[in-house]
Parts: sequence; structure tokens; C-alpha cells
Amino acid sequence: MSKKWNLVVDVDRCNNCRVCFIAVKDEYAGNDFPGYSAAQPAQGHNWLDIERKERGSYPLVEAHFLPVMCNHCDDAPCMKAARDGAVRKRDDGIVIIDPVKAKGQKQIVEACPYGAISWNEEQQLPQAWTFDAHLLDAGWTKTRAEQCCPTDTYRTLKVDDAEMQRIKAEEGLEVLKPELGTRPRVYYKNLHLITHCFVGATVVVDVKGVEECAAGAEVLLKKGGREVGRAVTDTFGEFKIDRLPPNSGDYRLEVRSAAGSFGGDFELGAESRYLGVIRLGTGG
Repeated sequence: MSKKWNLVVDVDRCNNCRVCFIAVKDEYAGNDFPGYSAAQPAQGHNWLDIERKERGSYPLVEAHFLPVMCNHCDDAPCMKAARDGAVRKRDDGIVIIDPVKAKGQKQIVEACPYGAISWNEEQQLPQAWTFDAHLLDAGWTKTRAEQCCPTDTYRTLKVDDAEMQRIKAEEGLEVLKPELGTRPRVYYKNLHLITHCFVGATVVVDVKGVEECAAGAEVLLKKGGREVGRAVTDTFGEFKIDRLPPNSGDYRLEVRSAAGSFGGDFELGAESRYLGVIRLGTGG
């Protein structure tokens, strides 16, 4: 089985330093690579971009960053929309928008459900990140994004499909919009930090009339009577339970420790929730 290129992006490692963004600009802006891509315009095109997602509310708030680019789909909608072979899928998995054949074909831009293809108005040309194919063909083993990233957010892998599926299962990798069935070759680790919600709270206990943080309390989260998550409060009495589907409705929260217990219900909507201060010995 032939080996194909894949990119793994670890959302938890990205800190929005944007070095990868600059590296892609440096590589393509003003530079023609015949057979691969025409020059990227200086403004208006972000072939690799970083999206921001904030979760939670004060005082439990976190921000995460999602690098996005052409997914080099195995069942690419842009290929189906293109005429005269203007978009092709190489044997190594890379999708190339031909910088000559694709001229005038704006429908290629509109066909991408990820918004990863840009329109070059001056050249009347659809353009997207080429997976740095010209560099890989010259012997590189890493994309420029991986080569420059100071936090090891990226991994460029050339493996056969069976091995990639094994890695996907082993590391819990996901793709963007899997419901589309486009079979992307860009995989994400810790994507739940973007797509899912968490609930958290601060647990306190009364000690001789003074509220103190309840460290080590056991927290159970239930839905429909079934346990769906658990945690233990930290030194500050805080806990967080993650990977909850947005708009998933009613939950039951139970907190137990030697100092007392708490039980209460809440509803989870589209965003993560900070449930406030929980005082042990109260609730029902």
C-alpha cells in the first residue's frame, strides 16, 4: 500500500504565536511555484490561519486556538466542482489546484465546505495551501508549519492509510466536520477543546465559621442517572469536567467529601459553564 501525506495538529499545544502563519506567508506570498501554485497575494489570503475559541466564564475561562488550512480531502468537493482537471489528487494524498487550468473557475472556491480556498481577484484564480508539496518533492520531511513551530503543534506524517487509521484510533484524532464525508488528511488532537464544553465550579466548606477551599472532594456528573464524568477538586477547591456535547440538556452534579455533600441539577446549553461556588452540606 502506498504511503500518503497527513498532518496532525495538536490543539492543546497551539498558543497562537502565529509563527506558522508567518512561515506560510513567507513561503508563498510573491513566490510562484510552477505546477504547484501561483504567488499568494500579500493581503486577503490566509492559506493557514488560526481560529480562537473561548470557553467558560469568570473566573474559570480558557482560550484555545485552532490552526486551519486546506484539508487535502480524499473525497474533495473542489475536485468535483472543477472542470478540465483543474484540481487533482496526487498519489501521495496531496490535492493541487492547478495554477493554469483553474483560472476563472470561481466555483472551486464556493465548493469548499471548510472555506479553505481563496479567490485571487487579480489573477482570477482559486488558491489554497498545497501541503508544501514543492518542498516535500524536494526532499523535505516536514511542512514549514511543523519546521518552524516552537510548541510542536504539528506532525507531518507519510504513512499508508492503515497505519494512519491506527494512529488516529490510538491517539483519539479527529477531523473537522466528519459528517461531510470528505475524508480529510488533516487530523486534530484534543479537538474537544474547540468543539465540546466543560462544567466547573469552586467547592468550599465551613471551618469554624470561615469558608475554606474543599480540596480532594469527589465530584460526579450524571445524565439520566448514568455517570458521564468525574473529578476531584484541587488545592483551590476547583474542578472541571470536560468533553461534554454542547446543547446536551439536563445534568445532575453530586459532590461528596468528609466535610459534607451537595447535589444539584443544571442545564448545559451551547457554551461551557462555571457553576459558581458550591458549599458542602447544602443542596438536595
